Amino acid sequence: MEEQKFRNKIIWFTFFFSVLVIWVHSYNAVLFLGATKTAYRTDYLERFLGDTIAQVAVPGFFLISSYLFFRTFTLKLLWPKWNSRIRSILVPYIVWNFLYYLGYVIGSRIPVIRDIMGKGRIPFSIVKAGDAVLHYTYNYVFWYLNQLIILVILAPLIYLIIKKKVIGAIFILGIFFAIYAGIELRFVNLDAMLYYSAGAFAAVHGKEIVEKSWDRKKFLAGLFLLILSYLVYGFDFPGEAPGEMAASVVLFRLFVPVALWLIVPDFLLFEAKEWMKQNFFLYAIHFAMVRLINKTGAFLLPSLPAIPIGIFLFMPVICVFLSYYIACFLRRFTPRIWCLLNGGR
Repeated sequence: MEEQKFRNKIIWFTFFFSVLVIWVHSYNAVLFLGATKTAYRTDYLERFLGDTIAQVAVPGFFLISSYLFFRTFTLKLLWPKWNSRIRSILVPYIVWNFLYYLGYVIGSRIPVIRDIMGKGRIPFSIVKAGDAVLHYTYNYVFWYLNQLIILVILAPLIYLIIKKKVIGAIFILGIFFAIYAGIELRFVNLDAMLYYSAGAFAAVHGKEIVEKSWDRKKFLAGLFLLILSYLVYGFDFPGEAPGEMAASVVLFRLFVPVALWLIVPDFLLFEAKEWMKQNFFLYAIHFAMVRLINKTGAFLLPSLPAIPIGIFLFMPVICVFLSYYIACFLRRFTPRIWCLLNGGR
């Protein structure tokens, strides 16, 4: 696959995953309809898309982020890699978390907005601001960036382990069995480490497969993996330790993005449009948009089942449209602020 086609496919997939992430956070049935049977039926439909299908998005992000990090990685390039991630991940993480906190503080002091937010008066202090920045208290979706920062710090250790193919494969299997056993680490989620390590392994040992031009063998391999992901979803592994993340679900969320990459032909993907390239900004800002649209809609619109479903389905369109034009405005009139918010992308 030519470099340009590879980069174009990356943009397509990150945009697709961004759309899925918006659906993950767009549940609104109970908000609109209350705790009723109609609300729960509507919620079931929304969660089928948001909780089952769309949840493959963040594993997809981990795989892509890891692959791009390790694609040309050597230990000599560690500092340049870290330096670029400070600009593209750490700085936006701090800025966005503070902005979300500040937005909640200000909104909680405006009567109508405070009623829509439903969080009461939020205190403003250095301690609260620091907690909001470090622990993404008011920006829940940035748990992904929190984990990504930790994994980037661990990148040289991961590289030394997966550099040897057999040892790397055993390491990844070990992570999976740790998930199966219900083991938890203090700072990093094991499922995130599994996705990130798998992406690293593919970058070091599977570059020819990942970046090979599409052919029938690649399609069949992806189709097999997609079928396998369907079969494994919800499968109860014997003796599995109870926990929030079932091993079968982790495998499903790992297999689906990989399968889609193999199945989708690069030559069918036209050059990505400009509005498809604002994926980090879209990821960062969509949560505020989703919450504002859903809560305002529930506050103003009648309680009819079609309304929350319609808003849920069209939420990605609304968020992509708004974020793109906000991005255009920031790029044109406040380029330095845009650089901070978008991590220099």
